[in-house]
Amino acid sequence: MQVELKVPVLPESVTEGTLGDWHKKVGDFVAADENVVDLETDKVVLEIVAASPGIIESIAYESGDTVQDGDILAIINTDIPATETAASDVDEDKASTSASKASPSVRKMINENDLSADDISASGKKGAILKEDVQQYLDQKAPPPASAVTNATPAVAPAPAGSRNDRRVPMSRLRSKIAERLKQAQNTAAMLTTFNEVNLKPMMDARTSYKDAFEKTHGVKLGMMSFFTKASVEALKRFPAVNASIDGDDIVYHDYFDVGIAVSSDRGLVVPVLRDADRLSYADVEKEIRSMGERAQAGKLGIDELTGGTFSITNGGIFGSMLSTPILNPPQSAILGMHSIQQRPVVIDGEIVARPMMYLALTYDHRIVDGREAVQFLVAIKNALEDPTRLLLGV
Repeated sequence: MQVELKVPVLPESVTEGTLGDWHKKVGDFVAADENVVDLETDKVVLEIVAASPGIIESIAYESGDTVQDGDILAIINTDIPATETAASDVDEDKASTSASKASPSVRKMINENDLSADDISASGKKGAILKEDVQQYLDQKAPPPASAVTNATPAVAPAPAGSRNDRRVPMSRLRSKIAERLKQAQNTAAMLTTFNEVNLKPMMDARTSYKDAFEKTHGVKLGMMSFFTKASVEALKRFPAVNASIDGDDIVYHDYFDVGIAVSSDRGLVVPVLRDADRLSYADVEKEIRSMGERAQAGKLGIDELTGGTFSITNGGIFGSMLSTPILNPPQSAILGMHSIQQRPVVIDGEIVARPMMYLALTYDHRIVDGREAVQFLVAIKNALEDPTRLLLGV
């Protein structure tokens, strides 16, 4: 019996994808639910798995080809001898600690370094190979330092001083989509940015006082993002226009608060969404953000986790940014930019004191948000962070 391996049904916002690495070739045996090929879409990398065990008879597309819903990628022959099935059980057990259990980004790292997944010791859950495992393997294989090698000739001669080489690399589908959406935001929205600064000492004092008890109770560390997320939600409740979007000639006001948190990954910037952030506790926010960050790095975020969102937060401060003007994430009407924390002199009660200060930036669509609302929105966030008790009392 022949079974077709097809491109799965993609969401409405995704019309096509680019085939990534094939993990099987013609003639290879594939187990049920084993990953056969990766599909890179505008948002995520999908794993296309076999529905039943069999032998791959033919492959219709190559890595790098563009495919759409329902396209037949390969033909799998499920009429296989019992001995082949028995042997596959052993292979499947081995595969649990090999590339089939690794994320797309890890497999890419393995392929780029021309490694065999079977040689790498896996430390992840259920035998998954992590990036740290690959890096540790590479470090162990690294050649000894030059001082320990005598009469050795380098395999590849270093590039001459002053060389002017160009490297042309195809833009990934995700990077291309990011570029398209950013340019769309520039072309359609009347973007304006307003700034303020916030004294984070009260918030940091609260974290210091309760971080141990918080982690012991909830099993997660108390970070800054939960404070900023909750402060943003309270400000959004007071200024609905900042949580709204434009659809044609209409303004769509959202009565829910889905906050996107920008996360940097190997494939580019992604913005997974915290659904109903107003209903989440501080612990829930911290757990969700940590989980989204881990899955973003592993390429495991689903398309539904990256769509929607009524407001976004981006933290350039983790990379050392002191001040920036973040760009909108369409169709949202505003985005909050966080920056690095620096000890700066400020005047409090007539005295000059050093405080941990952060610049905040709010980029907004002036077509829907007035300057007064934008400034007051940012002040509301500032007030909540400088007096965290406000978040508890809702004032």
